Amino acid sequence: MSPDGVSGGGVSGGGAGGHGARDAAGGARDRLAAVLRPVRAGNGFEEALEQVLQVLRLGLVPAGERLPAERDLAERLGVSRVTLREVLRVLHEEGLVESRRGRYGGTFVLPRAEAGDASASGTGGAAELRRRIAAVDLEDVLRFREVLEVGAAGLCAAHGLDGAGSERLRAALAGTRDTPPGGYRHRDTLLHLTLAELSGSPTLAVRYAAVRATLNDLLDCIPLLVRNLEHSQRQHTALVEAVLDRDAEAAREGMREHCAGTAALLRGFLT
Repeated sequence: MSPDGVSGGGVSGGGAGGHGARDAAGGARDRLAAVLRPVRAGNGFEEALEQVLQVLRLGLVPAGERLPAERDLAERLGVSRVTLREVLRVLHEEGLVESRRGRYGGTFVLPRAEAGDASASGTGGAAELRRRIAAVDLEDVLRFREVLEVGAAGLCAAHGLDGAGSERLRAALAGTRDTPPGGYRHRDTLLHLTLAELSGSPTLAVRYAAVRATLNDLLDCIPLLVRNLEHSQRQHTALVEAVLDRDAEAAREGMREHCAGTAALLRGFLT
């Protein structure tokens, strides 16, 4: 069942069941205070998903209990209810929550034994996911990736691209458009590698290729989310425009924000 119809409407019921629901919801709000915070505007969906996944993994809302009402969660996260419903839909599709209608309906956390594993959409299941995570330092990978990517974007914009370089970058961006989800990660990788190669630093390009291989190994463990892919594509377009306009500051900031979105998803699903 889609979370779209769920608004926590059962919070205010009468009788013992209604009081119990209110008590549980109130307790959940208190527990969440230390975790949920307003997200940054640039990556609202990704960061909101990261925070709610953290709530579930920390057990701040125990299995069988209901998440706070949509309005409450949206206010805490500083996102629209439309964005929050996208987050809840992902959690529902991953088997982490279920939606119930009726007087005491809402979005309820599933027990671990029944909940799906985020790695189910990747390759190899939970055992493979644990193996991959144990083999790398996630934070080191994410930070090094950001340093290389922000640097490459800034260099491309600051020094400018010749005609051939500009055409390569435009072609790489075009390759990411209208690509089926299954082939998007490959095209995305080619776009980012192109920026690294056009930076003028062969060493940077080699280092980036290595860190990107590690990153893709981890990305393969999490589901492809249409909302995230659409958002990434808008960021790609703005980034390429900044590079071609030789706006180094915009290129660096755009890439930094783009990397932060990917980092939020990975932290949410994998840590």
